[in-house]
Amino acid sequence: MAGSDRAVPESAARAARELRVAFGRLYRRFKELSDNQGLTPSQASVLSRLGKEGDASASDLAAAERIRPQAVAPTLAVLEERGLVERRQDPGDGRRQLVSLSPAGLAMFEDSRNAGDEWLTRAMHEHYSEAERRTLLTAITLLERLTRP
Repeated sequence: MAGSDRAVPESAARAARELRVAFGRLYRRFKELSDNQGLTPSQASVLSRLGKEGDASASDLAAAERIRPQAVAPTLAVLEERGLVERRQDPGDGRRQLVSLSPAGLAMFEDSRNAGDEWLTRAMHEHYSEAERRTLLTAITLLERLTRP
């Protein structure tokens, strides 16, 4: 491992590989369940980000999506044309516009999220015992530590 003189145990490497694969499969399953109603992956990503994080400027969205600010403009134009987002002046800075989900965009975001939540809840109930679900909750607590600085 770069910058480390200590050997990494094989169990750490194996856990990392298997976790990455499992999360990749879970992510793809959630994507399959969401009905993006003809949105491109970029449009769906922006819609999802606004649903999760709230209002944002075009430049904030571009930075979060790791694309140039000019590249987010066509995405926002399509979402606005479809009535999924709205723009308004930033009350803190009149030179900026904020983008937010419209009622239709919020409904689409929530429908997609609810479909994933319902599937996962049913799958957890059908495939795992109560003891296994408690084990998963403990594992999730451990995984959360990876997200902290």
